[in-house]
Formats: sequence, C-alpha cells, structure tokens
Amino acid sequence: MGSASTPAASDGEIKLPPPHAVCMPFPAQGHVTPMMKLAKILHGRGFHVTFVHTEYNHRRLRCVHGADALAVAGLPGFRFATIPDGLPPCDADATQDAAAICQSTMTTCLPHFKSLLAGLNRSPGVPPVTCVVTDAGLTFGVDAAEDLGVPCALLWTASACGSLGYRHYRLFIDKGLVPLKGILTNGFLDTPVDWAFGMSKHARIGDFPSFLRTTDRDDAMLTYVLHETDHMADADAIIYNTFDELEQPALDALRATLQPAAVYTVGPLNLLAESLAPSSGGGDPLDALGSNLWREDDACLGWLDGRAPRSVVYVNYGSIAVMSNQQLVEFAWGLAGSGYAFLWVIRPDLVTGNDDAAAAAAAALPPEFMEATRGRGLLASWCPQEAVLRHEAVALFLTHSGWNSTLESLSGGVPMLSWPFFAEQPTNSLYKRAEWGVAMDVGGGGDVRREAVEARIREAMGGEKGRAMRKRAAEWSESAARATRLGGSSFGNLDSLIKDVLLSGRRS
Repeated sequence: MGSASTPAASDGEIKLPPPHAVCMPFPAQGHVTPMMKLAKILHGRGFHVTFVHTEYNHRRLRCVHGADALAVAGLPGFRFATIPDGLPPCDADATQDAAAICQSTMTTCLPHFKSLLAGLNRSPGVPPVTCVVTDAGLTFGVDAAEDLGVPCALLWTASACGSLGYRHYRLFIDKGLVPLKGILTNGFLDTPVDWAFGMSKHARIGDFPSFLRTTDRDDAMLTYVLHETDHMADADAIIYNTFDELEQPALDALRATLQPAAVYTVGPLNLLAESLAPSSGGGDPLDALGSNLWREDDACLGWLDGRAPRSVVYVNYGSIAVMSNQQLVEFAWGLAGSGYAFLWVIRPDLVTGNDDAAAAAAAALPPEFMEATRGRGLLASWCPQEAVLRHEAVALFLTHSGWNSTLESLSGGVPMLSWPFFAEQPTNSLYKRAEWGVAMDVGGGGDVRREAVEARIREAMGGEKGRAMRKRAAEWSESAARATRLGGSSFGNLDSLIKDVLLSGRRS
C-alpha cells in the first residue's frame, strides 16, 4: 500500500509538502469516534491532519485525556484546532441538546471554519490545506472547501439505511404524511411504507428516523435534516462507515440519488484502522489519541476476565439516550430476573436529573436489586466498548442501536437486543432484526417492561432464536473482517477515495 506523501527529493529537486486534511466531526461522541479513526488512517497514509473540535468538546477531552495528550507530543503532522459552536458557554460534562447544537452549527459555524482554514494556510511550517473532511451533519464544510478551492468529502457516521431513510423525508412531506396531523394514535407508526426506494420491504413509518414524528413543519430537527441531506450531494464524495455486503440495496439507492457526489464505503472503520495501522505496542503516540468524552473504566475488562465464555450480558445505551428512573428500574429488574451476569454502563448523564453515575444509580436502583444481583453484576460509568465486545465472556449486547455500537457488535460477532431511542436508531433496529438476523427488540419509543427484558435476554442467551442470531453475527463478523483486509472492498475503496478525491488537487 502506497503512501500519500511525496517521496524524498533527490539533490536539486523540490520536495513538496505533504497533503493536509482538515477533519471535523459533528460534536457528539458517536460522530467523534469514527472521524478520529479516519483521521488516524489518513495520517498513516502520509497526510498532515488538523482535527477540529468545538471549544466545548475540546474542553471535555482535555479533562478526560489531559492537555499533554491533546498536544500530541512526539507525533509530527497531527494537530488539534477548535472553533466555537455558537451556543452560550457551559461547563457541563454532558452531551449537548441535539436540537440546539444542530441548529447552531448549521447557522453559525461556517464563518468560523472558513477563518480557521485561512489561518492554517497562513501558518508558518504548516502545509497548505489540500482537502476538507467534515461530518455529513456539518455540510458547511462543502461551502468552506469550495471557497478555498479544495475538494471536500463528507463522512456519514451512521448507517447507509439510516441515510436513505432521511433522504425520504421530502417524500413524506410531499405525500402529506409529515408534519403529522395530530398525536400518534391508531397504529400510525405501524403503517407499511412500500414506496420507499431501496428500503427494507418490512419498513413501517415508525422504522424511519424519528425526526419526522412532528406536527410542526418548521420543527428544528426536521429543518436541520432537510438542509443537511439536501446539501450532501454538493460534496465531492460521501464516505460511509459500512461495507458493501451489509447494506448493498441501500447503497445502490444512495449512489443513484447522491449524484454527482461519489460514494465510498470504508467500514467498519474500527477494523480498517487496525488493518492499516495496527498498534505497535511500543508507545506510538497515535495509540494515545483518545476520542472518548467520558473517562473509561478499564476495571470492567478485569471483571470480564473472571467470567465464563459467552456468559455476560453487556448493557450500554450510548452517548445521547436518556431515560427516567422508572425506565432504569424496569431494565434493572429485567436483568435481575434473567439470572445472567451483566456489565451495565450507566453514563453520568443517562438518568434525567442526575449529574453523575453514582447519583444516577443510587436514585433509581433499589437496594433489593443490588442485593438480588450481588456477585453477578457490575456497574460502570463508561468503558472501552470495542474491547468489551471482543471479550470472550460477552454473549449479548443490550443497546440503543446506534451505528458505532452496531458495527462494533457485528465486528465482535455479538448478537444484540435493541432499545432504539431516536434518530436513525429505529432504522438500524429494523435492519438488524429483519435483514441481518442478529437482533431482537425489547421495546421502543420509550416503552420498556421488565418482563419483556427478562424474556428477551433468556431467549437470546439460551433459546433457538438466540442460537440463530449468534450464528448470523459470527458470519457478519467474518464478512466485516474480509472487507477491511488487503484485497477487501473497504480496503480498496479507501485507496480510491484518497487517489480520486482527497489528492485530486484544486477544483477546476
């Protein structure tokens, strides 16, 4: 595999500076993680990388990883930069309100980003910016790159089926289905959608990304989604963190609707990053570049080491989902009733009204639950999820069905139980259940009952459906590994993306 950087010049030749990629994720954990993996890959291919955080998230990362780690000492050609997100200053250690941050980035960030790019081009010792890679939820990157005269690629960090679901929003509006005429009643969300090009034949209205469930045509999230998805096709390329075999029908439909933008599948990025830049084990500064906005609790891995193979249920609702105390209690007693060991991540801001994990657990989990599960349950505030899902003790993942979690679970060959929260999580849940055969639902739309949680865990861990799910998960794990190895589709697509887009030079 060749490098993007220019070979060393011989005497009398002028050595060109390395290509310079400016990468900016949407400011939420599920977007930061895959963009960091892509940035590390590009750095390994010879790019100088400037990784741009919002000031709010950069402060949180400094608190978790330390200022020295974010200075990237000893790692030439990888630097961090920041821009304001447009929201009022806040010192909270929590994910920002989705509607507020979406509206603010869409309307305020472009001039700040353009100013940053211009400043980089004036900085001594910094190579000129040659390409921009922003999140597909930050399409102002397309405008900034065009102004600078360099190519722009957008990284869509969610699923291809979720992306296609969003692109059907205008059809829902044209058909008079959105905005809703009133509250959701009479099975409206169960209405089949047989007219959606490229979507699963099992799709219902409730399986589409959740922001269409509004009675207001000017709803902030609906407006944001329409703006960003419309603008995506103006980019030079759309990068999807998926692989062809998993989502071929959705990808075919996207390629037809996103023209002239080119579509590249380079996932799962967690596996591709390992394939291209395996850990040296020798203190490589790249390995120390963290992207978690919460401090990881590595003690959970030691706890898993003491468990039998395929005996533990891992529970994590991701970085954004929130729930009531009552919902947490229902999950708790479902876990208790199942009889299985569990590792349960209770994020600091998971339970509404609590500031930290200890307070969240103490406020909601009754002493009777703690006593009933003594010795077979572990509560953690955050954890190294990829390592957890690859641990031989983990047999099942109870998840919100975010895309990073879904890919990491598939990569580890771990079947899932789904409790989708919002956005495209219901779409992912549908595909995991109906198309890929690796999951069952335990409820959705906020509904959760302990009896259903217990029954689903028992079936997934010891029933016939669970055995079939484990078999399919193992097959998808091998497919994902195959796509990201030398000769695989995602491996080759990365080469094409770099050659045909990121190194393509100035626009005509």
